[in-house]
Amino acid sequence: MAKKELAMHEKLEVHEVLLFKTSCATKSTAMLELVEDSELKKLLKDDIKNSSKAIEELKEILKNAK
Repeated sequence: MAKKELAMHEKLEVHEVLLFKTSCATKSTAMLELVEDSELKKLLKDDIKNSSKAIEELKEILKNAK
């Protein structure tokens, strides 16, 4: 992947989204053990999976940014 130059405010925004997605994944993981409803449990598992993917993509963006 080619390195793309990001402005400082763009890096900060990506970092802010990364922190938010990490927080979402952590909360969903914690709530998963408390939930008894199977449909809600499936939604939480999907959220954890999607958040984890987004976290990796955001880390890659920051890693490749100049």
